[in-house]
Amino acid sequence: MSERAIRWAPRWAALVLAAALVVVIATTTPWHLIDLPKPDAALDFTTAEIDRQQRFRHELLPWSTTSWILSLLVPLTIGFSPLGRRLYVVTRLRRWWLAVPVLVLGLGLIASVITLPTDVMAERVTRKYGLSTEAWDLWLRDRAVNWLLMSAALVAISLGLVALAKRWKNWWWAPAAIAGAVLVLGVSFGYPVLVEARFNDFTSMPAGAQRDEFMELARQDGVPVKDVLVADASKRTTTVNAYVSGFGSTRRLVVYDTLLTSATPQQVRLVVAHELGHAAEGDVLHGTLIGALGSAFAIVLLRLLLGARMADPRRTAMLLALIVAGTTLAAPVQNLISRKIEARADYHSLRLTDDPADFVEMQHELSVRNISGLEPSRWRYWMFASHPTPPERIAMGRAWGVEHGAPVPPLVQK
Repeated sequence: MSERAIRWAPRWAALVLAAALVVVIATTTPWHLIDLPKPDAALDFTTAEIDRQQRFRHELLPWSTTSWILSLLVPLTIGFSPLGRRLYVVTRLRRWWLAVPVLVLGLGLIASVITLPTDVMAERVTRKYGLSTEAWDLWLRDRAVNWLLMSAALVAISLGLVALAKRWKNWWWAPAAIAGAVLVLGVSFGYPVLVEARFNDFTSMPAGAQRDEFMELARQDGVPVKDVLVADASKRTTTVNAYVSGFGSTRRLVVYDTLLTSATPQQVRLVVAHELGHAAEGDVLHGTLIGALGSAFAIVLLRLLLGARMADPRRTAMLLALIVAGTTLAAPVQNLISRKIEARADYHSLRLTDDPADFVEMQHELSVRNISGLEPSRWRYWMFASHPTPPERIAMGRAWGVEHGAPVPPLVQK
């Protein structure tokens, strides 16, 4: 193989994958669903409700933001400095396939320990406002499990990339890109069984009118649902939620037990209709496709950045730093797509239930209960907001109501 081919092949591959990503995102993301009025929290939230969420965020955000910054600075500082190589040497393991896992586990543990104080303070704020019900031993256990799961994934990625680079010095990126895409597909399929089950217990919703209603709603929507599962979220939180995960034989519709005990039947029905929207539109598979293309693209970029140096296990810390930098830079795009997907699920819920008044009321009640941010700063909105804000979702309900002759009056009477 000529030097020219070795040099240009990954560049062309990067261009093709980038183009595929742009085409898939541009053509499958629901950019516009309905003309929306300008969101206005004052229409539907009282002064007391707005003040409460502002106080909560004023107390929480300094700790959560500091924790986020530290979680970035630790791997970036270590990975992009000589310290990363020194830590590899400190392992004193001659076998690279032993040293790499030890280094990955160690770096994750360092980051977890450094962010522990700020995470504790953030948890104390959520307890103060009644959002967290989690015992401290369970909270620590969750952190440990999360560290182990994340470390296991990063160990597999690091070992795989180094091994392929050692085997194919110049062409390691090609099989690695394919393996990365397959890994994303496998994780998306197995996530409900491999990850979700580590944090919650799931039981089938008992037979009864409510379960029958959900199954009938799914039948009307043309969504095959074998079962509705209830997660024991109340052992950790008072917030309410529902979600769809997995696909094929692992697809599941999950509702929090807190939702069933605190929301009205109409509100629960609207939430379930929203989740059925994700299933009907194939949103999990859509996200998996984008993730697979993004993973393959990222691996080709690694080839352009590191080249054959990927075979040097002493650069493992740098690899982790590049992964952190890449995922952080990709977050605004991922969140933008997610917000559009969530808006489509809201639109689907309105079409399926034709109940804009209860939809607006439900969005208000869930926001107050979860103390959701009503008007986050622009940088937080782009970096962290995977869902539209409550005022944006309420504006969707109002627009639907006006379009279908059922206008919804403001919830706050002036």
